[in-house]
Amino acid sequence: MHHTLCTYGGSMSDLAVVLSRIQFAFTAGFHFLMVPLTMGLILFVVIFEIWYIRTGKKLYRDQANFWGNLFAINFIVGIVTGITMEIQFGTNWAEYSTLMGDIFGSPLAFEALMAFFLESTFAGIWIFYRHKISDRFRLVTAILVLVGIHLSAIWIIAANGFMQNPVGFKLAADGSKVLLTDFMAVALNPYALYMLLHTVTSAYLLGAFFVLGISAYHLLKKSNVEFFGSASRVAVVVLLIAAISQPIVGHFYGQYVGTIQPAKAAAFELNWETEDSVPLYLIQIPLPEEERNIEALGIPGFGSFLHTNRFDGTVTGIKDATRDWTEEMVEDYKGILPLTHFSFRIMVGLGGLFILLAAWGTYLSWKNRYTENRLIQKLFLWLLPAPWIAITLGWIVAEVGRQPWIVQGLMLTSDAVSTNVSAAQVGFSLGTIFVFYAVILVVEIALLKRFIQKGPLADPFRNRG
Repeated sequence: MHHTLCTYGGSMSDLAVVLSRIQFAFTAGFHFLMVPLTMGLILFVVIFEIWYIRTGKKLYRDQANFWGNLFAINFIVGIVTGITMEIQFGTNWAEYSTLMGDIFGSPLAFEALMAFFLESTFAGIWIFYRHKISDRFRLVTAILVLVGIHLSAIWIIAANGFMQNPVGFKLAADGSKVLLTDFMAVALNPYALYMLLHTVTSAYLLGAFFVLGISAYHLLKKSNVEFFGSASRVAVVVLLIAAISQPIVGHFYGQYVGTIQPAKAAAFELNWETEDSVPLYLIQIPLPEEERNIEALGIPGFGSFLHTNRFDGTVTGIKDATRDWTEEMVEDYKGILPLTHFSFRIMVGLGGLFILLAAWGTYLSWKNRYTENRLIQKLFLWLLPAPWIAITLGWIVAEVGRQPWIVQGLMLTSDAVSTNVSAAQVGFSLGTIFVFYAVILVVEIALLKRFIQKGPLADPFRNRG
């Protein structure tokens, strides 16, 4: 990866490039607030549908309806924000679209044909006709929605995985685009598989935390204690499994990143030089322009262990990872280095907090003391935004940490933007999208708040035709 393999003759102002990056980060980040919650909530719908079939208890049917209503709101908003996000590929990122059209086309076509139609069709049936279909068909419908959402994640992450680790391709003769040569290599890209596991478990974690936070709101008011106590008992177990899975998957994911994106991995712990037996510093403040850090509280050898599973392992430093880059590329990388580093550190810290909360909640549930403990309920309510923050930070690490590349080793982000779009045009579209998304967010929060405050009452989505 000595230089970009694809370059174009057009030019675009630095401001337009910056605004295009901000716009895509904003739209993708906003959309990603909806996606993991949608995936997490449909899991709980399926769980409670299964328990209703097994026990016949109305409580579990009411659980499926209540959490399903919240899922429905989030699912619909997610579709709207996803469409808006994709339009940018043709407006702001034309050069990128030219390069990646052949690669992106196949996974996204599979996502539309195999996943989106499946999940949207059966989500519509479950949301609007669940009271008219049999109990078993309700369950089948919910499971198919769950499957469809996961299939969407598989194909979208496969497309993103190519940007992180290009495989199964060759360059066109004129170097203007990449051509797909091995579809299975793209579909089974190791980076995409690691990202998929990490993303899915984070979605389950968010779903469980959301259920616990909403349940805590009602338990603190002593309303519908049996209903929300039951939901909490299920959610703490899901949270514990997901929270423990996160660092395990993340550990091996991070090590793989080190083999294909050494500059990104070096940013995690701010290793400037390639060294053996690298300590892990609990406190680090990067000074990129001086190519050093302010460091304190080092744990000997643990930095090497995180990268190599050996306390005396060799860790590639930033200087070696970027040695063959141009000066402009290195400056771009240094500019985002603090954001990548602190995003990674805070994400890991929140992950540790989630494990502690999940373990405590599971213990209290096992001892039948969960609904009596107001402190843990307050923590789940107050910390409700924390999983979204952690997921967003993880997205920043994956996408911002890859800079200056938009496609690792093939195209720089600065070469990927449309050459005939001005900064004023990008600024106008960014402002418009911001207003549009603000309205959507207000509407979603208002709807969620209304449904949450009502609790497990009559289903407002019930089809009365």
